[in-house]
Amino acid sequence: MSAIMLLALAACIFVLAYRYYSAFIATKILMLDDRNITPAVSCNDGHDYVPTNRWVVFGHHFAAIAGAGPLIGPVLATQYGWGPGAFWIILGSVFAGAVHDFIILFASIRHKGKSLAVIAKKEVGSVTGAATAAVAILFIIIVALAGLAIAVVNALFNNAWGTFTIAATIPIAIIIGLYMFRLRPGAIVSGSIAGFVLVCSAVFFGHDVALSSFAHLFMFDKKTISLILPVYGFAAAALPVWLLLAPRDYLSTYMKIGVVLALTMGIFFINPQLQMPFTTQFIAGGGPIIPGPVWPYVFITIACGAISGFHALIGSGTTSKMLEHESEARMVGYGSMLTEGFVALMALVAAATLIPADYFAINTAPAVFNTLHMTVVQLPELSRLVGIDIAGRPGGAVSLAVGMANIFSGLPGMSHMMNYWYQFIIMFEALFILTTIDAGTRVARYILQDILGNVYAPLKQTNWLPGSIFASAAVSGAWGYIVYTGDIASIWPLFGTANQLLAVLALCIGTTIILKIAPKKKYCLVTFLPMALLAITVISAAVMNIQMYLNNDKMLNAGLSIMLIVLVVMTLLDNFKLWAKLLKTDKPVGMNDDREMVYYPIQPPHNPRM
Repeated sequence: MSAIMLLALAACIFVLAYRYYSAFIATKILMLDDRNITPAVSCNDGHDYVPTNRWVVFGHHFAAIAGAGPLIGPVLATQYGWGPGAFWIILGSVFAGAVHDFIILFASIRHKGKSLAVIAKKEVGSVTGAATAAVAILFIIIVALAGLAIAVVNALFNNAWGTFTIAATIPIAIIIGLYMFRLRPGAIVSGSIAGFVLVCSAVFFGHDVALSSFAHLFMFDKKTISLILPVYGFAAAALPVWLLLAPRDYLSTYMKIGVVLALTMGIFFINPQLQMPFTTQFIAGGGPIIPGPVWPYVFITIACGAISGFHALIGSGTTSKMLEHESEARMVGYGSMLTEGFVALMALVAAATLIPADYFAINTAPAVFNTLHMTVVQLPELSRLVGIDIAGRPGGAVSLAVGMANIFSGLPGMSHMMNYWYQFIIMFEALFILTTIDAGTRVARYILQDILGNVYAPLKQTNWLPGSIFASAAVSGAWGYIVYTGDIASIWPLFGTANQLLAVLALCIGTTIILKIAPKKKYCLVTFLPMALLAITVISAAVMNIQMYLNNDKMLNAGLSIMLIVLVVMTLLDNFKLWAKLLKTDKPVGMNDDREMVYYPIQPPHNPRM
């Protein structure tokens, strides 16, 4: 099957889903009404709550949710063949992920922009609120940072060119931050152009650095990089947000949009054939990358591309405070998830264009690959073209970079630039991962300070330097320890489980909200069915993970998995009791929100933007 056929089929399904299914949810279930005043308007403070153009909000929301997850997960899941991953991305995006994002964004709007934890406490109860806020969110961030960081480790070890390029982006971001926020506030155009030119220059000159006498300064083994990354995360979390985080986020957004558009055009121009079969011999388990069978592991391996609990934190964090009209939640919530699903599918296509033996040689350690009794075909030539030995670099980032670089080098006039394209994609992937590490470590620091502040009050003050240093060190040390002692086979299943269990919690809360407000109780199936499927699947995966971790003496990973299962079961039971009461009522009882708006459940909704 050709790549164009697969992408065209997915595009048609996504368009139809947005046109009809999202409209059904918006008008029949949630009854979005633009006569309701959104928190961006009612709470407008010019800082956090700001009415913003819907296209700007769409761009912000998409950039926030579409990190490295939809790139790495689909590549790893290609172990099972391109078929299982493609089906889960397409169906998961339409019926699970987009619904999940849409419902939580809507709920946060109705709760004056409050977070998922506050919504859970108000709509369900203190047990669900505590489980969501105090532990689950902190766990998922720490585990997610470890899962993403291990991909950077495997991409940069013994790669002086790539390491120099990534290292150069740090002072570049700081320089642009000083320029745009201190020297010339508001100089967006000139700052953007300068940042883009400097980042591309870092890729170009990295080739010369790798061949110079300074190459040893950027040549590190895995363990050294595993130590450097958490130290970087600690520093990034402690620096002022405008100095590194804001300019890096800003520059990475343009990089993301540009590379995604370039990959789309490259695929449609070249129309590469999918070399990976529809399914492989590893669908029953025993795979060299992901140890378990296709069910349930494909559901936790591909997280952000199909459904992601992390999205609920974004939708109930910044996005709900920016929407000017309630009906725009459909485009931003449902539409951006479909867009991310398409990006995930392109990442899967890029990996599936590699010959299977070459794909497995890249994504497994040499000792493991030798047990597969496969013979590489193009790998030596690919290594020569990109300039480094790409064998034995698991994590998904390298195989994705090779696949994308191979597509780009097939464009007219690009045949001799595969090494530059490869390092550019490595920089592109690592830049987003480091951006996530910047923001994730900082957010986790805030959460940890808030939790520990109940014991020692000064820790709640995020601007208190000793507390900031302590919390930053604790968070960086936690995910750094997991990276240093683990590998992609042990970390990514834990990340996927934590992420998807948070999605189960969000869908569970969404089901409760629909039971409260929908005119027909059966409409709750929109969230209940994907929640039930995901709960059974992910808990099964978590149990398998625990057995795997115990067999390999990874007690921390096993303990985290057990705690996550306990939290989710507690939340499900808490919601089940409330559902039993709500199902006995015939009419909507309304949400327990404190919004300052008028709701019109009887009159036809007024939605000029639907």
